[in-house]
Amino acid sequence: MPQTPLWAAVQERETLFAAGLSLKTSLTALGLALLFGVPAAYVLARHAFPGKALIEGLLDLPMVTPPLIAGMGLLFLLGRDAPVGGLLADAGLAVLFSPAGIIVAQAYVALSVLVRGARAAFEAVDPEVAGVAATLGLSPGWVFLLIEVPMAGRGLVSAAVLGWARALGEFGATLMVAGATRLHTETLPMAIYLNIASGEPGIAIACALVLMTLALTLLLLLRALSSHPARGPSAHARPAA
Repeated sequence: MPQTPLWAAVQERETLFAAGLSLKTSLTALGLALLFGVPAAYVLARHAFPGKALIEGLLDLPMVTPPLIAGMGLLFLLGRDAPVGGLLADAGLAVLFSPAGIIVAQAYVALSVLVRGARAAFEAVDPEVAGVAATLGLSPGWVFLLIEVPMAGRGLVSAAVLGWARALGEFGATLMVAGATRLHTETLPMAIYLNIASGEPGIAIACALVLMTLALTLLLLLRALSSHPARGPSAHARPAA
């Protein structure tokens, strides 16, 4: 595609809308995934309890099932006749076929990636450090916030980056839950789909370019995090005399 019409397609209202909506919904979805996923990953990493294998399997489902199936499940869960969807409708919250539906779909698929990465980060932290902090009088909640999270910080950031990338590229579940409406529920993947289907490849190529640029930026950030030398808690400790 020639450079001039490509640049014009990047500046089209539809392209800018799709990019802005993708960033807003994916960041919101990432926040929700962090809110629920980090505590869940910590519990899975530190505790054994009945039904743990089942919960692990449920959290891994988005990674092994087609996105359309995940979207269909969310559609039935959030429908007006479903218990959850009925409660939301009674509260005046419209989730299906709205930007809120995009956030739900993106958070659902990002949660699985984030929990897996965050759990590995917590498992890499020596539990004895938390045990020492507990003996000093810190409650479990403060031990988690002040000790465990900072020590697992780089792994948690890497998990968040992967979860955000997964949310940005989400298409199948979003299509089922939020639909494909121009300038309403049109994320970057949805814009590519709509414009290819309508025979307008210019905007589709522009949106694909923007999405690839964002994905490449996140991958470079992830590579920078993984290549940066880790500093343990005693990195600056002086040798004993």
